[in-house]
Amino acid sequence: MMSHPVLPLVLFSALALLGNIVSAEEASPFPGTKSDYHGFVRYDFEVDGQHCLVVTPFVAAKGKPWVWRAEFFDHRPEIDLALVKRGFHLAYMNVGNTFGCPSAMKHFDEFYKVLTEKHGFSKKPVLEGLSRGGLYVYNWGAAHPDQVGVILGDNPVLDFKSWPGGKGKGPGSAGDWKQLIKDYGFKDEAEALAYDKNPVDNLAPLAKAKVPLLHICGDADEVVPYAENTVLLKVRYEKLGGKIHVIVKPGLKHHPHGLDDPTPAVDFIVKELGLE
Repeated sequence: MMSHPVLPLVLFSALALLGNIVSAEEASPFPGTKSDYHGFVRYDFEVDGQHCLVVTPFVAAKGKPWVWRAEFFDHRPEIDLALVKRGFHLAYMNVGNTFGCPSAMKHFDEFYKVLTEKHGFSKKPVLEGLSRGGLYVYNWGAAHPDQVGVILGDNPVLDFKSWPGGKGKGPGSAGDWKQLIKDYGFKDEAEALAYDKNPVDNLAPLAKAKVPLLHICGDADEVVPYAENTVLLKVRYEKLGGKIHVIVKPGLKHHPHGLDDPTPAVDFIVKELGLE
């Protein structure tokens, strides 16, 4: 029988290709620690000296969309998990309890750069602000309106005079208010109260960029009063020509957050990003 010198070469090439595929699957896309998160793979690592994490979907959706949670990671994660199941990555950067202050936003800039430039994430993430996380996502979003796909607020703080300042109907938080004044570099409370860049005051950049907003709110919120935050923002955003949809939970307070059935939020986000 004649030998076939080409066959070993073909076999060798096939094995080499298989080896490359296996190596690619085993290669960690992120540095740091790999663990399980509700059945998905989670990576913990550092960016700009801050603890970060990314949860990866089984199969990434086209364009690598992602939801960027600003605070209280894993609290009421139903919407996050539903989006990950739809192919979104989930990301979080811990900048401490810093109320979306300028120094925290600089860390956010670096995280965004790493995820979009090094890992190919979409240039327009979903920004998710739960409670005080609203300050983070709206401050960063207003500074980078062309780099936002959707803003999702969950009983979000939109004016720090309301919370933690307690200058409206809510009780506020004296300790957090004192810390916020320090984190923002205000010389005193009067300077903080004169600040004109709270989310409710700084909506024009987002409206001009046509960023859609989705809020989930208990209309009896006793901590972050609904009227002083989402209602005020909605009136002002719509006056600027912006689009906002509010899912109201009648009679509910600041807790519980989220939605037992995340479908309405997921459908809104997927539609607005053109991923239907």
